[in-house]
Amino acid sequence: LMDRLKLVLQYFQSNSESISNGICIILSLISVKLYTSFDFNCPCLPQYNKMYALGVMLVPPVILLLLGVLVSRHTGVLMEEWVRPLGNRTKNPAVRKFLLSSMLQRALLAPMVWILMTLLDGKCFICAFSMNVNPKYFTGIPNSTGLELIKIMAKVPCKEDAIFKNSSFRKAVSRYVRCYSQAIGWSILLFFIFLGAVGRVLKPCFNHATFLQTRYWSNYLDIEQKLFDETCVLHARDFARKCVVQFFESMREDVTVRMPLSNALRPSSIHNEHEEEEEERLHGITRQDQVDHLLQTWYECKPELDLCIMLDSEQFKLWTMPGKKPHPTI
Repeated sequence: LMDRLKLVLQYFQSNSESISNGICIILSLISVKLYTSFDFNCPCLPQYNKMYALGVMLVPPVILLLLGVLVSRHTGVLMEEWVRPLGNRTKNPAVRKFLLSSMLQRALLAPMVWILMTLLDGKCFICAFSMNVNPKYFTGIPNSTGLELIKIMAKVPCKEDAIFKNSSFRKAVSRYVRCYSQAIGWSILLFFIFLGAVGRVLKPCFNHATFLQTRYWSNYLDIEQKLFDETCVLHARDFARKCVVQFFESMREDVTVRMPLSNALRPSSIHNEHEEEEEERLHGITRQDQVDHLLQTWYECKPELDLCIMLDSEQFKLWTMPGKKPHPTI
């Protein structure tokens, strides 16, 4: 069991798309659990029945939709791509549409599960539309209660009400409205299944190369942001280490402060290797204003997606730096 659980966790950790699918499944299970544990009590009043029932049917799906949009990584990538300055990199509308559709498809799963459950259960539909049923098609309507007909129909969802004692009228109306509710629910489910089947069948008929390109660049944006964040973490760690070491060295007077990574505690070879690695990470950016300028430049003018240009630029930097020679290119 533990091995299977590890495999499932590794699958969901493999990429952001798997994580998004896992989050959507969790939200769907949460919606099912919430609905099954929710105690639905119709007010049985003409002025409140429809408002309460439609609120139960629609407000939780809106909340679940917002949660799905909020936790989706595609949302952040989409908004960053939407609002970023143009700079050296053009914006691809197809990529933004792909990210938007992927985000909505996953975010709509949990709300649709909630709506389908309410329709198939029928309680909300009975509470909302029992007053719209024509009572003349049913027998056994209680007419000796002194209540108006609209108030009697509003009390149909309340099976414990005394006016329906020893009467089959309430059960008949409830079954009638529940049939409509379930028919709508099954029709919606069938429509989405049919729509997915048609989309899967017709997908090879369209330009598959364009779809692959769009998916590739959408994945690229996600991976690029992750790598940039990881590189920023490495740079910040080395930057912080240098600042801390310099602080302690400047405060040292008579007492020798031995840091875990200081020169006195490690061999010279390890020291040189670490210094070279640290220098490569810092890339000569060693002041706060330089870091701020670098981050602002990344946001305002992301590099062009041309590796040849980047390699030429790196070779030029290596040639202009003292003591550095570029590796020969093939």
